[in-house]
Amino acid sequence: MKRFLLLCLSMILFVGIIAGCSSKNTSSNDKPKEGSKSKDEVVTLNLFQFKVEIAEQLQAMIKEFEAEHPNIKVKLETVGGGADYGAALKAKFASGEKPDIFNNGGFKELELWKEHLADLSQEPWAEHVLPIGKVPMTDTDGKLYGMPVNLEGYGFIYNKDLFKEAGITEPPATITELKDAAKKLKAKGITPFSAGYGEWWVIGQHLLNIGFAQQEDPIKYIEGLYDGSQKITGNEQFKNFKEVLDTEIKYANDNPLTTDYNTQVTLFASGKTAMLQQGNWTENMIKEINPNINMAFLPIPITDDEKADRLPVGVPNNWVVNKNSEHIEEAKEFLNWMVSSETGKRFITEEFAFIPAFDNIEPTGLGPLGQSILEYSKAEKTIPWTWFRWPDGANKEFAATIQEYAAGKIDYDTVLKRFQKTWENLK
Repeated sequence: MKRFLLLCLSMILFVGIIAGCSSKNTSSNDKPKEGSKSKDEVVTLNLFQFKVEIAEQLQAMIKEFEAEHPNIKVKLETVGGGADYGAALKAKFASGEKPDIFNNGGFKELELWKEHLADLSQEPWAEHVLPIGKVPMTDTDGKLYGMPVNLEGYGFIYNKDLFKEAGITEPPATITELKDAAKKLKAKGITPFSAGYGEWWVIGQHLLNIGFAQQEDPIKYIEGLYDGSQKITGNEQFKNFKEVLDTEIKYANDNPLTTDYNTQVTLFASGKTAMLQQGNWTENMIKEINPNINMAFLPIPITDDEKADRLPVGVPNNWVVNKNSEHIEEAKEFLNWMVSSETGKRFITEEFAFIPAFDNIEPTGLGPLGQSILEYSKAEKTIPWTWFRWPDGANKEFAATIQEYAAGKIDYDTVLKRFQKTWENLK
């Protein structure tokens, strides 16, 4: 009897051990592999961007993406307009709150941030980027580090109805014609220009770019500024730049030095001014204020030469991915969806009113400003955006100098000497 009981106990113990081992093996196999994500895990991407004019529409697009990708959430943060996006981005990285997706302008900015950027050369959308869209974010090894946000252009946006009211039958294409138009508008009691000289980027970047972009070879000229073979002082195009600067200041709205971006655009959109030095990114904001406005682009001329009739067109910025992101694949998936899905394409063209930088996205739904940019581009009447090639921080110093000139504190010779000194100090 004892032997029988001992045998039973032994059998029970043996079965228990086998069951335990089996259970252990099963639980081990059921565990997800280290570093993998379970099907139910929700990933949150931090997207940090600067285009305030599409913040609302971008958030709506994100909701559409999240509906199609329930395991990916996108937290949007926008810093732009009058705020300094570059400084805010640096602060993010310094604090350890590094976004998964952010913006980069390319050229010098690519060099500055390259150590943080993922190589996007092999992404599905890369083959569809227009040649102009690849240039800013392609390094010397041919690797592509950014996806272009869009193509944009700027100049003087003008109100066709106010021009007609002032008896201006042909849009001005030269500096003399621009001055004449301003005089006619003022004579009719219409303020010619909506000048936002309170914003450093409006004057120290976009406006001043004309002096660089109207050089015979802008890139070669900028390279010459770096190696000392070229100068801003004594340069013919920068002497000519005084003409458009003086014209805008003379015929501007009250207090241009304290006029910020929102005020500048609102003055024009509400019909209080006839011209606005801005780009097609303002289209949504203008249309919200005045849906029936009749508008198009003029160049920012500095001479009476036929080459004065050109619009600066380029890639305003690029989407980049933090290469050290824990969710790098999801970040890439979001960018690819944005330019490959029908929903993403619709938002880009119809909701953002963007000119796409991809050959697989038709530029449908563009407003009058987008159409105006396309017309200048098709006619090959464009000049480049050069400020991404300038020394870091130069644009703000240039702006401060222009503000002093607009306030009557310095003469134009001093302006050019300050520009030259800024370049030499920061290059």
